[in-house]
Amino acid sequence: MQKIEWNNRGMSTVHAIFITLMSTYLVFFSGLFSDQQDGPVTFRSSSLSNFTLGVSVGYFIADLAMILWLYPSLGGMEYLVHHILSLTAVTYAMLSGEGQLYTYMSLISETTTPGINLRWFLDVAGMKRSKRYVVNGVAMFVTWLVARIILFMYLFYQIFLHYDQIKQMDTFGCLLISVAPTILFVMNMIWFSKILRGLKKTLAKRH
Repeated sequence: MQKIEWNNRGMSTVHAIFITLMSTYLVFFSGLFSDQQDGPVTFRSSSLSNFTLGVSVGYFIADLAMILWLYPSLGGMEYLVHHILSLTAVTYAMLSGEGQLYTYMSLISETTTPGINLRWFLDVAGMKRSKRYVVNGVAMFVTWLVARIILFMYLFYQIFLHYDQIKQMDTFGCLLISVAPTILFVMNMIWFSKILRGLKKTLAKRH
């Protein structure tokens, strides 16, 4: 079981690195979603953005299947909700070409995954009392704060800014953009409080 989870976390780390790099490029550097482009930002897509979402769809399907097959060993109900919601949003954005900006902004939050997995790897390797474990805990706190709290607030600002364009989307897509980020943000806040408590506990033990 431990070997299966090790491999599963290895797969999620590879996906997280790939999707973080691609999402950051597409949102901030490609110009695809720039305000200087003509037309509503909600209907913009490209062959590269569709391909990248396709890779993510494949990952979420594979990971969700493993979670269901070995439930609850690889994660409980919160993981199922997260993966089903993410898979639905990513698949819709890929097939319809709508709302890809907000999907990619949400996917940047995967930047926290390598740190979470490294924490587990270090624990299994018997390095829970090492300096690396503490440094990783601090890095997890910072990346989570930036990628899953502050960035989501910026995402909500972008939704508010372009809400007139969002209303032009299909009803299901409009509902997804309104509901999915909100649910994920609430889950992020709950997990963030756990990370903060864990970091305080680790630092107290080190002291």
